[in-house]
Amino acid sequence: MTRISSPLPPGSTMGILGGGQLARMLALAAARLGINSHIYAPEADSPAFQAAGARTIAAYDDFAALEAFARATQVVTYEFENVPGDTAAFLDRHVAVAPGVAALKTAQDRIAEKTFLAGLGIPVAPFAEVSDLASLEAGLARIGRPAVLKTRRFGYDGKGQEKIHAGTDPAAAFAGIGGQPAVLEGFVRFDKEVSVIAARSWAGEVAVYDVPENHHENHILRTSTVPARISAAVAEKARAFGSRIIEALGYVGVIGVEMFVAGEEVTVNEIAPRVHNSGHWTMDACHVSQFEQHVRAVCGWPLGSPERHCDAVMTNILGDEINRWQELAAEPRLRLHLYGKGQARQGRKMGHFNRVTPRQA
Repeated sequence: MTRISSPLPPGSTMGILGGGQLARMLALAAARLGINSHIYAPEADSPAFQAAGARTIAAYDDFAALEAFARATQVVTYEFENVPGDTAAFLDRHVAVAPGVAALKTAQDRIAEKTFLAGLGIPVAPFAEVSDLASLEAGLARIGRPAVLKTRRFGYDGKGQEKIHAGTDPAAAFAGIGGQPAVLEGFVRFDKEVSVIAARSWAGEVAVYDVPENHHENHILRTSTVPARISAAVAEKARAFGSRIIEALGYVGVIGVEMFVAGEEVTVNEIAPRVHNSGHWTMDACHVSQFEQHVRAVCGWPLGSPERHCDAVMTNILGDEINRWQELAAEPRLRLHLYGKGQARQGRKMGHFNRVTPRQA
């Protein structure tokens, strides 16, 4: 593992794998600190290119392009968890990569992720490894129904998932995910969905933000509200789980940890080794946003305060809702963030806005 030996000074270059909205917001945050960004993405119309001074348009398995990218940067990070493992490992031999390859591999495989979390004593849904129809049926016999069948890799926003209810044909569910290696998870009954956004530096400094309450529609995050409607004890438990996870991974950067709350109990659903949609409220309600915090962490700077100075509701702008931009821009106490994407497809995240109000005691 390559590490940076000292804080990167202003004028240094941070490489970012991926060219979507998270990379764009990372580049904007880096620019405020005098850090340059170099975006590496295969899509020529990547919105992050609009916010960065350098770009490489190449495939993630173009190792000549990756080597040139590594030589042009002092540290490399990524905006999405499906970065090919070989890509991250190759870069790690040439330049510091944060979060590290081990953390990336853990988060990319749902079996590895669940096993890791359970090993820390953190509650997770009952789960079983599924490789074929026989192992799916054996898992259902042990876990019961309802349950959720998820591909082991490459799933997000509800993709690669099939719910299995009392009358569901297991063979149809397995076919629905393309017969891929999977994990079967027992259904967790919950009152609320929350998340924890945490950061860790190369020096081991940790900062954890307040807990947002999340609402999903069609498996896509619609709103994140801070403060969450949970007890102080539940909030502290959730934050403690976030700290335990980030420390155990030896993680550097910002992580998102999605959780279920039922009464006073907290169950961890999954981890995302990157800045996270449910942390976008920090851009306008905190002294240091998750994006600036990530830049600080991976560049070896001191972490900033995660303190919240406002209450906030973050709302994603999906598809044709982008056409409301003038109406939204005119609303007092609304902070509008648009991603520069060209085509507004159904369910596509085109931007978000934060409604902020003075923090209540």
